[in-house]
Amino acid sequence: MARFSIGVDYGTQSVRAILVDIATGETVAESVSEYEHGILTGFPGVVFPPSFALQDPMDYLNGLIGTVSSVMDRSGIRPENVVGLAIDATASTLLPADGNKQPLSTYPEFHLEPHAYLKLWKHHGGEAEAARMTEIASERGEAWLSRYGGRISSEWTFPKVLETLHCAPQVLKKADVLLEVMDWLTWILTDRLTVSGCGRGYKALYTGQYPSDAYLAALDPRLPDIVRMKMNQRVLPVGSVAGHLCGEMAEKLHLLPGTPVGTPIIDAHSSVLGGGITGPGQMMIIMGTSACHLMLTDREALVPGIQGIVRDGIMPGWFGIEAGQSCVGDQFEWAVRNCFPEAYEREAEALGLSPHQLLVRKLEGVHAGDTGLIALDWLNGVRSPLMDFELSGLIVGLNLRTKPEEIYMALVESTAFGTRAILESFENAGLPVREIVLGGGIPAKNPFVVRTFANVLRRPVRICASTQASALGAAMLGIAAAPEAVTSYRNLADITGRLGRVQPGAVQPETAEADTYDRLYADYMELHRYFGRTDPDLMHRLTRVRAGREASV
Repeated sequence: MARFSIGVDYGTQSVRAILVDIATGETVAESVSEYEHGILTGFPGVVFPPSFALQDPMDYLNGLIGTVSSVMDRSGIRPENVVGLAIDATASTLLPADGNKQPLSTYPEFHLEPHAYLKLWKHHGGEAEAARMTEIASERGEAWLSRYGGRISSEWTFPKVLETLHCAPQVLKKADVLLEVMDWLTWILTDRLTVSGCGRGYKALYTGQYPSDAYLAALDPRLPDIVRMKMNQRVLPVGSVAGHLCGEMAEKLHLLPGTPVGTPIIDAHSSVLGGGITGPGQMMIIMGTSACHLMLTDREALVPGIQGIVRDGIMPGWFGIEAGQSCVGDQFEWAVRNCFPEAYEREAEALGLSPHQLLVRKLEGVHAGDTGLIALDWLNGVRSPLMDFELSGLIVGLNLRTKPEEIYMALVESTAFGTRAILESFENAGLPVREIVLGGGIPAKNPFVVRTFANVLRRPVRICASTQASALGAAMLGIAAAPEAVTSYRNLADITGRLGRVQPGAVQPETAEADTYDRLYADYMELHRYFGRTDPDLMHRLTRVRAGREASV
């Protein structure tokens, strides 16, 4: 009798559920739901600053119910043949809620309070708080700081908590819990409140314990009590059982009560499982709106500018190390929205091509260096290695003959250059990278991006066999939550090794292109050093002037 698992993958714009055959890894049904309200840009009469990225948590819950019930109905699979389910989601995507699982944004008194809403991973409103956290941790010589690249990111948990504490303390006073959205949803599924060691380890500075009360109090005297009272849930490792599906949610999802629910995982980290990576030497790069670069290692290597290194954070028995870029697909979309003239729109429509496909077609025969452009991939700030979200994008070399496709090419190259900088930081720390694996929708749809990465990185690039590597990884966690007697799998590594896979073959670097990119990468790094380290205040000033003007609108 065939058995199945459900993986639910929460991205920035939508949620996807897939139903997977646990013997083959084949997806037999899937369903996608766009978030009804998207990313909130403001309330009536109020425009949020550009650093804000807020969402309605009820869109997430409605998406869970809609997609999972849909895959069950479409597939015709009997509920008793589903062995488990699990969730992956972006992080730190933080939610204040009460003790009855209710988001505070649903309270009438908080309906127009931005800080009561879900703060998406790319919410950068706590940049000042993040800078202060780094400053105080450095002054105090906090040992844990080196595990997080030496600098705190505003995308993480505590800067978001501190921002709320400073801007809307009434929200934190009312909240009973502060949770990653994946933990909130798992709580709803199981009626059992636990949190994932993946989310807390990478985004909340949890290393078996949180930073000391003395450090937290130095940030704000109220913070130690907030951590004790609102963040003191049981932390579970990836690959464990978070609980079992409660009756209310089983009815809504068209599943059986008691179905095992796996401990959730961050979406990018889930793709490591979906790509079949079970040990060191392979770097998984999951490419979406942003990119995460992930590896497994058998030792605690400290790499400057990483997002974190966490034991058992991705795969039990290994350290998982994370770096990333804040703007990948987002900047490709920016080029299409803002640098795609009406004549190109007409041409794309006539040829039946998407804007991306038309731009790539126009780049046929264009080689490295032909555009005369170099870009910095900082349109949404910098994650690794600088951890500075007040930095901004830059394109050098524009002239009156520059074409839209050349701007597009420069932005694609810039993301590859940014990845090369991350890769070199790993190798300088003694973590050799023998293979690159790309996951996500971009490499599956855009071979130009894959070829550029192979040439810039000067090494073979492979692509995940599943276009939904993160969702597949979540389904694997659903399998891991079920008993071995039911699934015949010993543990998560066994599941990953048998069901995760990459496409046959690899895209090989082209020597002539790679040689030119070596020279262009040196130019990229010159700009990177100047605007990122030598004189970052230039970009900082521009960002603050813009933010000040937009805040006054």
